[in-house]
Amino acid sequence: MLKSIPCTLMRGGTSKGPYFHAADLPADPDERDRVLLAAMGSPHARQIDGIGGGDTLTSKVVIVNTSSRPGIDIEYLFAQVSVETSTVDTTPNCGNMLSGVGPFALENGLVQAVDPVTTLRILNLNTGKVVEAVIQTPGGKVSYEGNARIDGVPGSGAPIVLNFLDAAGAKTGRLFPTGRRSDLVDGVEVSCLDFSTPLVFVAAAALGKTGYESKRELDADDRLRSRLESIRLQVALMAGLGDVRDKVLPKIALVAPPQHDGVVASRYFTPWNCHSAYAVTGALCLSAAASMPGTVVHQLARFNPGDPTLVTIEQPAGKLDIRMQTGPTSTAADPVFVSAGLVRTARRLFRGVVHVPLVDHGRAA
Repeated sequence: MLKSIPCTLMRGGTSKGPYFHAADLPADPDERDRVLLAAMGSPHARQIDGIGGGDTLTSKVVIVNTSSRPGIDIEYLFAQVSVETSTVDTTPNCGNMLSGVGPFALENGLVQAVDPVTTLRILNLNTGKVVEAVIQTPGGKVSYEGNARIDGVPGSGAPIVLNFLDAAGAKTGRLFPTGRRSDLVDGVEVSCLDFSTPLVFVAAAALGKTGYESKRELDADDRLRSRLESIRLQVALMAGLGDVRDKVLPKIALVAPPQHDGVVASRYFTPWNCHSAYAVTGALCLSAAASMPGTVVHQLARFNPGDPTLVTIEQPAGKLDIRMQTGPTSTAADPVFVSAGLVRTARRLFRGVVHVPLVDHGRAA
């Protein structure tokens, strides 16, 4: 027998996956995760028996709910469903998939749209942080059509503005989880920041790379990936995150001076292979690191003096712009970030039901 569960498949930024109303999934986390694994077709390299795309960027799930918390319109939980193992990780967040949360909530009647734009305050349950989303809703209906373009996605769409509020210490409670702006690990200088997500930064040149390589080149370099994983595991212990061999946080990234007119070039790992573009949360963290003297990233960053709050990241799919806003207590040596914003697009791909097999012995629901 099959259980039919309503869902909407959406592209959010440069990622893709199903969005569910929390009420349509089991409340018990273990049972919920078994349902998500069955729905996505994991574990299997091609996810052939589910709706997953056989890649970490297309094996993502968003669970949306209304909120009774003051000042919050919508809550959501992000789940990274492993492609090849029976694991569902809800420790990270995904800023790309976040771009679809507002449109999903509006189209499913969880909140009401207004003309011409709707601004929602969205709580991410993974981190406890709030994001302001500004969605185009002419005539009180979600519009996906527009001229906004993001590198890594063909065509254009309606702009969705995401402003991440008070993003420092999202998972660890500290902007610098190790207590320092740089550390020496395996003879290499690294910086670990937690801004929207914890991320370890390493200068590409320190590992014999330029930082401008393609995803294919980096994924084929087993020695590099082994070194990155060694560094990541050690920094996680220093940051109080424990043994993360089976966890995706912290992520890790190579950084380099910009090749063109950007502020910094980077390659982001998910963490065991290179992202084809750049994760939004990773881009926010990278932008914070670029703005903080004493970090590996700041040493390589080349800011435009005429627009010092704009961080343009050069990444495999092109560029990504992040606007960093600081508060009145900021100094050049110690900026205090009140928000970080960027523009994404999203699109509904289909809406219907996903059929999940009912398996005995509690392996699915």
